[in-house]
Amino acid sequence: MGTTASAYLTGFGSYLPGEPVDNDGIVRRLGGDDAVTERIRRRILDSNGIRTRHYALDDAGEPTELNEELAVKALRAALEDRGIAASDIRMLATATTMGDALVPGFASMVHGRLGGGPMQLLSVSGVCASSLSALDAAVSKVRLGDHSRVAVVGSELPSRSLRQVRFDGIRAGMDSHFLRWMLSDGAGAVVVEFQPHPDRPSLRVDWVRHVSLAHEHDVCMRAGMAGTDPVVGRTWQDVSVADGEAAGMYLLRQDVSVLDDLAEAGLAQFEELVDIGLVDVHHLDHVLCHYSTNIFRDLAFDGLRRRIPALDTDRWYSNLETRGNTGAASIFIALEEAWRTGRFAPGETILLAVPESGRFSFAFAHLTVVAPPSTQGASL
Repeated sequence: MGTTASAYLTGFGSYLPGEPVDNDGIVRRLGGDDAVTERIRRRILDSNGIRTRHYALDDAGEPTELNEELAVKALRAALEDRGIAASDIRMLATATTMGDALVPGFASMVHGRLGGGPMQLLSVSGVCASSLSALDAAVSKVRLGDHSRVAVVGSELPSRSLRQVRFDGIRAGMDSHFLRWMLSDGAGAVVVEFQPHPDRPSLRVDWVRHVSLAHEHDVCMRAGMAGTDPVVGRTWQDVSVADGEAAGMYLLRQDVSVLDDLAEAGLAQFEELVDIGLVDVHHLDHVLCHYSTNIFRDLAFDGLRRRIPALDTDRWYSNLETRGNTGAASIFIALEEAWRTGRFAPGETILLAVPESGRFSFAFAHLTVVAPPSTQGASL
């Protein structure tokens, strides 16, 4: 049996629109200054730990960019970081929760704006874990030998649906306000190649795993339906836009009562990776985990300390507090920042972990930092 082909992350980019917005500046962008909304907002902000975030909105709360524009700017940053052009890639995989248009697919719109040459496209929809699904597809195509270079981007622009104008006249409970004061805009991208960067370290992709537990759990995060489950004749496609708006179908909602269950399920998935030998906690140098709130992080840490005492949670890295929760873009934005700030060294291992609350799914990727081939004695 031949040796399994490898895939490497060789370029990294991110884009965060506008200046950082602190907790006192949110109302100017999103609105919602009534007493009840203020009380809910403060409660959520006090618990999630986010201090600054970015919105593609001006001071008056009007949109300044499209989601596809965020994606292209992150992609161009990743391509520039690698020193190649859009014409050098042969596949583009995109991930987002909601694009700018219903049709065509997000990847087509991003490709049209990015340019380059003919290439294979993949539009991955979902929520937070969709970015690692896109990465998984890119890595697979590189390992198969179908493409030598692939670009992957996760991009989100939820702020348009978080503004007060979308909430006026709607009785919005905690399930919608929770995400309103949690989510923000941004994009992150990577370049995947069949060989490492010739002149600097790269990240070898050892494996990617994505598992859904939807067969065991109800819908948690949702939009486009009247209740917690779609009903024939009562989805966003069945009613008029005005009726759908009035019913709050277009608001992003999350059942916060089951987030503890999400943490427990995520820990169980991590433990399974340890049990089958894919993760060695004694030789794991970095963990980049996307979580939406510091409460989720604390739940995870408590569970890890109980079940895997040997795991040092100081190895965990997150920029949630300064970059906010950017959904599918979060893991790539964190990876780019960790890479750019010199956090990784050759020989070290990295685990990317992304829990997704949509209907409970979890994605993981294991990376190893490798020295460039030009380095004497480098181990690939």
